[in-house]
Amino acid sequence: MFRVLDPLLHNQLRLSIMSLLISVESAEFNFLLEKTGATSGNLSIQINKLRDANYIEVIKSFKNNYPLTTCKVTTTGVDAFAKYVDALQEYLKIKK
Repeated sequence: MFRVLDPLLHNQLRLSIMSLLISVESAEFNFLLEKTGATSGNLSIQINKLRDANYIEVIKSFKNNYPLTTCKVTTTGVDAFAKYVDALQEYLKIKK
């Protein structure tokens, strides 16, 4: 029987964001923007969805008098990502 995939992570952009954040301590918005190739608006929306689910933390600050948004994955996000990856691995192990 197949495990249900987390619908929040089963979205290309949100999965990309989480994949990037899993491997770093934190990442600035512009880094995520560059790496994902998303538009600013779409990236903002998907970051907010991940934040609302407590998968990531969003820190708003200033750098050289300019607004700076930094994101980092939470423990809840790490757990959800690990479960998602495990579920995908089960799908891949199904014999044809």
